[in-house]
Amino acid sequence: MLVGVCDFPGSYAFPPAGYGGIERWLWAVAVGARAAGADVHLLGPGWLTDLEHDWVRKPVRLEDLAPGTLAERELRDSRYGLLVVGHEYPSLPAWTRTWGQLDCDVATFQHSPVFQHSPAAFDGRRSRLYCYSPEMTERYAEHQPIPELAVHLGLDEKEPPAVAGTDLVWLGRIDEDKAPHIAARAAQILGRRIRIVGPVFDETYVRRHERLLTADHVKWVGELGGPAKTAAIAEASAFVYTYARSYVEAGAAVFGESLRAGTPMAALTWRDGTCAQAALCDETGAVAVADPEEDDETAAQKLAGAIEQAEGLNHRRVQAVGMQRFNPVRHFQAMATRPC
Repeated sequence: MLVGVCDFPGSYAFPPAGYGGIERWLWAVAVGARAAGADVHLLGPGWLTDLEHDWVRKPVRLEDLAPGTLAERELRDSRYGLLVVGHEYPSLPAWTRTWGQLDCDVATFQHSPVFQHSPAAFDGRRSRLYCYSPEMTERYAEHQPIPELAVHLGLDEKEPPAVAGTDLVWLGRIDEDKAPHIAARAAQILGRRIRIVGPVFDETYVRRHERLLTADHVKWVGELGGPAKTAAIAEASAFVYTYARSYVEAGAAVFGESLRAGTPMAALTWRDGTCAQAALCDETGAVAVADPEEDDETAAQKLAGAIEQAEGLNHRRVQAVGMQRFNPVRHFQAMATRPC
């Protein structure tokens, strides 16, 4: 099978060194497809040029091709079996017009909880939408979504053998939606140190929770990528996952990143059916479900209990399960198979 993995205009490079959602997912699919024996073309100008020594890179975007041009004919003559794209593309008329000339399947993963697709974007067979959690599947039910755990990979982020770590770690963008202050308070309740890894997206949020986020037990690491990012996760005793009451997580990369590194997860959710429940099991983590009406202190107390539970898990077993559950080859094969 010939697979085209399409970039899209964005602020992150393809593949990204540290952060990015769709970008890391597209790279994981490309890696998984090639490992599964497929031929892979990286379509679009956003892919790093230094990939060209090892990958077929075609700097063309379908939405930029005019009808009947040589570039369109060359794309059609390539005979792609599957295009893997960002979730915006199947709702973009210029893109779908060119795709209609190619006679191939298209697959995408829902990385946003709010993006609105065109009514005819997906038919569940030739054009397929994949969703991470029961919560997301329900939100996009009209598009016949297929449940699937997303796999994300970055550059130079190969996981070392699992070890039992020391301090707690929280990783993500630092803002109101991700709510790391609750993780900081849970660590404080337990008398534990916690490393906060990630870029600040909201200075106002940081100032509002300054007392907790700058307490002595909290170490700010900043944004990391590559081996440093993987090490920050692998060397932790548990990964602490939080988000705000009103936020819907479409499919966070951190679940796969943490489990593949052998680090169990302690997750706080505000309802059932979320990404945390979809990604974790009794062998890989603990999920604390708080009532949205409860205050942050009560939620932090529940999260502290989940941290204690998660730290008792076997790191090698966590990694073994994580490597299977978030395997890029398995992920590609699941998406490449057209439902009956």
